[in-house]
Amino acid sequence: MFIQTEQTPNPATLKFLPGRDVMAEGTIHFGDAETAKRSPLADKLFRIEQVEAVFFGADFITVTKQDGADWSVLKPAILGGIMEHFVSQQPLLTDDHVADAAADAADEGENADIIAQIRELIETRVRPAVAQDGGDIVYRGFERGIVLLEMRGACSGCPSSTATLKMGIEKMLKHYVPEVLEVRAVV
Repeated sequence: MFIQTEQTPNPATLKFLPGRDVMAEGTIHFGDAETAKRSPLADKLFRIEQVEAVFFGADFITVTKQDGADWSVLKPAILGGIMEHFVSQQPLLTDDHVADAAADAADEGENADIIAQIRELIETRVRPAVAQDGGDIVYRGFERGIVLLEMRGACSGCPSSTATLKMGIEKMLKHYVPEVLEVRAVV
């Protein structure tokens, strides 16, 4: 098994490409060792000292390191953990996972048409672009003209994420959906 790695715009995060599907649908983020217990792979990666977060995308895994950690020390251990997981054919998750994109699909009343447009733009234009950098952006709400988005994977904590939100996503959403006044990141 050959696992490729790619740098991301976030220097604290590396993208690992195992050459096979990781998530059948959706994405999932593990921000601590406790939530990682839902996944044998995430749990294994959190046992590596100085791993701060793990994110699974369609065909990639991103790992975020703690400040001061050295990739030259962490990378071999992470590669070994990923390889061992896939070779052993363990399940990725030990419970049923609802894809993030589908989890929030509730009807939003009078704003339903606006929200449908926003979601469509995020799904078709934003998410594929940020997935190339090892991250994800998930819709979390629309309130009084403000679109709330959650940054995950390489996007979470990335130095350029504010510029991506304001100069890229906000500008595009305002162009196509005049009711959008602002885009904000939520944690």
